Amino acid sequence: MDGILIIDKPQWLTSHDVVLKLRRKLNQQKIGHAGTLDPIATGVLVLVLGRATKLVSKLINHDKIYEVCLTLGLKTDTGDITGKIIDKKEIPADLDIDHARNTLNKFHGQLTQIPPMVSAKKYKGRPLYKYARQGKTIPREPKSIHIYSLTIGNIRIPEISFAVHCSKGTYIRTLCEDIGSALGLCGCANKIRRIKNGPFVISQAAQLDELLQFNPEQIKEYLVPEDSLF
Repeated sequence: MDGILIIDKPQWLTSHDVVLKLRRKLNQQKIGHAGTLDPIATGVLVLVLGRATKLVSKLINHDKIYEVCLTLGLKTDTGDITGKIIDKKEIPADLDIDHARNTLNKFHGQLTQIPPMVSAKKYKGRPLYKYARQGKTIPREPKSIHIYSLTIGNIRIPEISFAVHCSKGTYIRTLCEDIGSALGLCGCANKIRRIKNGPFVISQAAQLDELLQFNPEQIKEYLVPEDSLF
């Protein structure tokens, strides 16, 4: 089977978990994904099947849009709400909402991030998260990213929701931590949902549980032909 399959990744599964489920369902090994989503994250996961696997190098360069909810006052070892709490800061009762909005609005344009230790970024051929599991911290160089837009939704302290349109390689957990730091506090992500990855939007995405109930011929109907994109 050849083509691109857009999945609405469920929470708590890794991107590789989704790939494995489809490999077993279709009895096909040549399946990969273009753009990892954290286990806590949901939304658009682009899978490539068969001949379409050759497109990964192009597909991973796409910019993305996320819906995010940030919790202020907590810092975890993973950068999201599932991690071990390593710092807490009391949120002032008089935290100025306008100040919070102005701070978030500064996260725009060319920025730098330090990739988190709990990530799939590789060091000497191994993902950083494997070093993190061993209690090791690897020095990481800051990397350049671009925030095209950041639109603030609800601010209900300690939570702030926003939508962000960003370049490839942007770590949303790190963005949440950086926003918390900029407010003189700390922060972590408690919700991450990818609603767009390049040309693919959430309305195109199939629900994984439903898809796994179909036979291969029915699944084939959900494929985007690889030659329709370039």
